[in-house]
Amino acid sequence: MLENILDFYKNLPPKNCAECGEQIAEQHECYGNKCDSCLDVTRL
Repeated sequence: MLENILDFYKNLPPKNCAECGEQIAEQHECYGNKCDSCLDVTRL
C-alpha cells in the first residue's frame, strides 16, 4: 500500500507524445498524450 499519494505522482516516469515521441514536460500525471507542438498550441 502507498504511504503517500504524492510519492506516487512524483515517481511516475516522463510521458512521451503519441504522435512525435517527444517527451512531454509536466504532463506525466494527466490524460493528454500529445505535446504542445502536435496540438498546435501557441503559448503567449
